[in-house]
Amino acid sequence: MAALARLLIIGFVLCTLLYVTLSFYSRARRREKLTASWEEAGRPGDRDTYVQDGLAEYEGSLKRKLIWGVYVIPFSAIALIIYFINFH
Repeated sequence: MAALARLLIIGFVLCTLLYVTLSFYSRARRREKLTASWEEAGRPGDRDTYVQDGLAEYEGSLKRKLIWGVYVIPFSAIALIIYFINFH
C-alpha cells in the first residue's frame, strides 16, 4: 500500500511539472502566432490588445483543455492496470 501511495505522489508531482511546462509552452506559442497574425493583418489597432483578446479566446479552447490529459491518461492507465491485475 505504501508503494502505491509513493507511486501516486511521485506521479502526481511529475504530471504537475509536465502540465505546467506544457501550459507555458503552449501559451507562448499561441502568443507568437497571435503576434505574427497581427503583423500579417496589417497591424490593426494595438498589438497588446489584439494578443490579449486572442489569449482570452485561447483560454476556453479545446487545445487548452486537452493539456489536462497529462493527468487523466497516466492515472487512468494505473487504475486499469491495477484493476486487470487484481480482478482478471
